[in-house]
Amino acid sequence: AKEKPLLDKIDNLYEQYNSTTDAEKRKAIYKEIDQVSGEAAKFAIANVYDKMMASIGSQATNAHTWVEETVYDENIPSNGLDKLLAIQAERFRNPILRIFHTELEAVYEEKNRSMDNDGWKVQDAMHYLLFPTHNYGQQSTIGTIEHLKNPSLKAIREYYYKYYVPNNMAIVMAGDFKPDEVIKKIDAAFAYMQPKPVEEYKGPIEQPIKGPIVKELFGPSAETMRIVYRVGPADSREADLAQITASILANGKAGILDLNLNKQQKVLGASAGVNQYKDYGIFLLLANPKQGQTLEQVKDMLLEEINKLKKGEFDESLIKSIVANYKLGQLQAQENNVSRANDIVDEFIKNRGKDWDKNVAFLDDLGKITKKEVVDFANSFFKDDNYAVIYKRKGEDKSIVKVDKPSITPVETNSGKQSDFVKAITKDPLPSTAPVFVDYNKDIQRAKVSNANLMYVPNKDNSLFRLHYYFDQGSYNNRLLPIALQYLQFLGTDKYSSEEITKQFYNIAASFNANAGSEETTVTISGLQENFDKAVALFEHLLRNSKPDETALASLKDRLLKARANTKTNKQAIAAAVRSYAIYGAVNPVNYVLTNDEIKALKADDLVAILHDLVNYKHDVLYYGPAPVAKLSADVAKLHSIPKTWKPTPKAIEFKPMKQAANQVLFTDYDAVQSEIYWMKDLGQYDPKQAAKIDIYNSYFGGGMGSVVFQTIRESKALAYSTFAVVQSPAKKEDNYTFMGYVGSQADKMNEAITSMNELLNDLPKTEQNFANAIKSQKKDIETQRITKDGIIFNYLNAKKRGLNEDIRKSVYGDLDKLTIADLATYHTEQFKNKPFTYTVIASEKRISMDDLKKYGEVKKLNVDELFGYEGNKAL
Repeated sequence: AKEKPLLDKIDNLYEQYNSTTDAEKRKAIYKEIDQVSGEAAKFAIANVYDKMMASIGSQATNAHTWVEETVYDENIPSNGLDKLLAIQAERFRNPILRIFHTELEAVYEEKNRSMDNDGWKVQDAMHYLLFPTHNYGQQSTIGTIEHLKNPSLKAIREYYYKYYVPNNMAIVMAGDFKPDEVIKKIDAAFAYMQPKPVEEYKGPIEQPIKGPIVKELFGPSAETMRIVYRVGPADSREADLAQITASILANGKAGILDLNLNKQQKVLGASAGVNQYKDYGIFLLLANPKQGQTLEQVKDMLLEEINKLKKGEFDESLIKSIVANYKLGQLQAQENNVSRANDIVDEFIKNRGKDWDKNVAFLDDLGKITKKEVVDFANSFFKDDNYAVIYKRKGEDKSIVKVDKPSITPVETNSGKQSDFVKAITKDPLPSTAPVFVDYNKDIQRAKVSNANLMYVPNKDNSLFRLHYYFDQGSYNNRLLPIALQYLQFLGTDKYSSEEITKQFYNIAASFNANAGSEETTVTISGLQENFDKAVALFEHLLRNSKPDETALASLKDRLLKARANTKTNKQAIAAAVRSYAIYGAVNPVNYVLTNDEIKALKADDLVAILHDLVNYKHDVLYYGPAPVAKLSADVAKLHSIPKTWKPTPKAIEFKPMKQAANQVLFTDYDAVQSEIYWMKDLGQYDPKQAAKIDIYNSYFGGGMGSVVFQTIRESKALAYSTFAVVQSPAKKEDNYTFMGYVGSQADKMNEAITSMNELLNDLPKTEQNFANAIKSQKKDIETQRITKDGIIFNYLNAKKRGLNEDIRKSVYGDLDKLTIADLATYHTEQFKNKPFTYTVIASEKRISMDDLKKYGEVKKLNVDELFGYEGNKAL
């Protein structure tokens, strides 16, 4: 009763705010909004929903809005279904819009992040150009700055009452439950909801595009371009033909663009696809230029490949291969409940599920499409003037207008309190679910294939197989290895060209992937078991008989050098490089690479020699599939030649964390509205006995939306859209833990954000209820988590690297109830209180003050050449 008058007053103040144009008057009204919101917040409990869902073992709590859908996601154990329905029914019954002004400020931050993201800007432009009157192009997901500056709680509430009605909603579930029983429970839980007329959005019919329309965008990241066409509605024949045509152009293996542009390395990367919505779709062609290419040249190359499509320069058998690969992808997707649920959601949004039969028959219908239909479609669809082209060039975006930071007083989050509803939900524990731990002796069958260990897990669900060759060496052992494996995809043999090999794999719906990490290398061959022998034999032939190709290597060198130039403009890559520098110093895992001059000096014979020699080094053979283990062993022995003795593995470089005696600040200049701030710290060597404590510490202090960091920095102070803190466990027993804290905020909030995180790192807020929630949530996660398929084998290999003989979750589960909040406080004090950190800051030097940064430690400016080592590393 005391809260409602305050909420009503906030409603009215926002209406006044929206109708006021005088700047000083708006500031006065906002100051009152801030004051009244602080009073109202005393009655609210922040993130109560997230805590409730964690209490029933939910994972991946999330929601998203896209052009014509709003979807709320949960991944829960089946024994939490009754409580899920109770929570969701109450959630949608009568939402009370609390703590609004701090959440709105977080959305300001999200808007600023979107304006810093060149990819988002390209996507917005693509929709705007193709849909000049339809809402697909006229309303963005986050909204305009003007929208955000003038919010209306009354309008939000009206929107809820208009659209959140049962005849406009669906509950989509996939998993282990009895549908008839669950439907009755849903009916009972949501009985209060009454249907009422919903005015369906009837978008205007767009006029034909008269172009081509050209749009230029600018930003700090690498140059790219797109050509986009408008496609008809989801239920049209045009949409079906557009889908198969996109796959004929690009399917990642044997499409026209794949073979003519990517395989021949004429561009840095080209692809095609369809984004299909209900009323319209978008057919897009995209590519990135090589060094020295202009975006206009790339556009012409893409259009030339479209002309080849229109002339029918592709084999009709490609359509059957595409459908076979679609079916393989569908089999793989159906192994996952999330994919199943997403398929149903898509059908509901596009046609309320009325075309489910059409969806089920989609692949069969695609298989009936003829080459003539595709060619006729291409000639009618791809015209000289019905497309838009977007050039994203590298340069300053002078159109960016940031959302200014309003003055906000931190609000109370009352995170230790519980409402009566929460108490009712959590008072009765869920029916217990016994955790299932991996038994490395029982769950993995073992055999020997010549000199190699074979680890086997049967697939009892379908006909898919995955075969892995797993090597204990990577780029730390040989910096040429990753490049050699990348080179492999462009090589032919004495029998087949590279293009013929690609087509053969695609025709049998099989694929291979060879990837060198820092300390291990994995080669994977996958597909249908019926084609196991063909797929493995083809890969083995390629690996052992690949021939040097200087032309392919010259193109690969050009692509690698251009990719490196692009990396130097990528904010996420720069942030990762600065973090690595913070822990290891001037020589670190990120810049331990070949220099550009060494790339240019590479010889085809040397790389091919590495490929031919690869299987002579120690490796394990891992298999997940339907073949019996005895037959598999015989087949692998026949197909995979293994030496009697292994070659010695090259010695790996070792990186040791630096000793840190004082705070330091590593700064890299990047043209952006946002500042990216990280706190980095080495925490000493791995100790499996600390696993439970660290898991709970991460959950309580810096993990999800109910954590101390999120509650304080985002919910209470509205200083960031994204913030977290985590103790990262190393992959090997010899390596160290690393602490990483993060706040991404507007540059003008940077000092407040740093101060807030530092306060938390020095003094851990202690709330017994939140600690109990963290314990309960972690136990539920372990109880409901199931490690399956070849994940069992990789779980064992990861445990082995940490010196463990059993699934670590078993000891963690047993240790959780022994922990107290005092244990966390002690750990926090020992590791963080008044301890030195390395702050890494990626921001625009125009928007922040170096003098401000000096408050936190000695400032060292790092440029991208130092960070990545492509031009050479003086410290090596």
